[in-house]
Amino acid sequence: MAKIKCVISYDGTNFSGLQTQSRERTVQGELEKALAKIHKGAYVKVYPSGRTDKGVHAKAQAVHFESDYNLLPADWKRALNAMLPPDVHVSEAEEVPASFHARFDVLEKEYRYFISNEQEPDVFKRNYVYQYPYTLDIAKMQEAGKYIEGTHDFTTFSSAKASVKGSKVRTLLEVSCHRNASQIEFVLRGHGFLYNMARIIVGTLLEAGRNKLKPAEIPHLFDQKDRQLAGDTVPPQGLYLWNVRYEQMDSSR
Repeated sequence: MAKIKCVISYDGTNFSGLQTQSRERTVQGELEKALAKIHKGAYVKVYPSGRTDKGVHAKAQAVHFESDYNLLPADWKRALNAMLPPDVHVSEAEEVPASFHARFDVLEKEYRYFISNEQEPDVFKRNYVYQYPYTLDIAKMQEAGKYIEGTHDFTTFSSAKASVKGSKVRTLLEVSCHRNASQIEFVLRGHGFLYNMARIIVGTLLEAGRNKLKPAEIPHLFDQKDRQLAGDTVPPQGLYLWNVRYEQMDSSR
């Protein structure tokens, strides 16, 4: 039995998220349909590095599955792409050790969020950026990001609907933003993220950028563990799972 890891990208616009749902189109569902075709109707379960919500995109999501087919990685890539719809693409495939798990072995994830800071919306970008017309102080947002970096209890920055049990302590290695003409790009890198955490952090940075929140108040937000104190959950279409990093693996068996 071979274990195969794939790196996939997808346009989340027409998906109800990554995770399989009954009667809804999902990324996992499309991957498992493609694998069923390759395996002559047999079900093959796909294990992702984590979920993404409806409308969220991925530049480099990681998944794994097991198969008793003996194909080369290049052949897996070719076969899957031949069966997948055009809004999902396998960019890499490799055989990994039997002990590998796409979710539990993650060392670091990187998300990016894109804002179009224009007065007039661009209808051609509406599914891929958040159109936000307000004047923003980039320096204030960058300062606020520094307070969010590090190890904290992120209860304040997690959806009240989150189902995670246990600790909400997470470590973020980078929370930064920069402007390129009218586009603002946010980068969030960390060991793990809670439900809606990336989108709530961006919403909070926007509050700082509009002088509705002082960056130095952020430690108080952490202490209060109250979702109502943080910024809005920004819309999904500006968010991209940009990269998932693992330790170097030896796939020899």
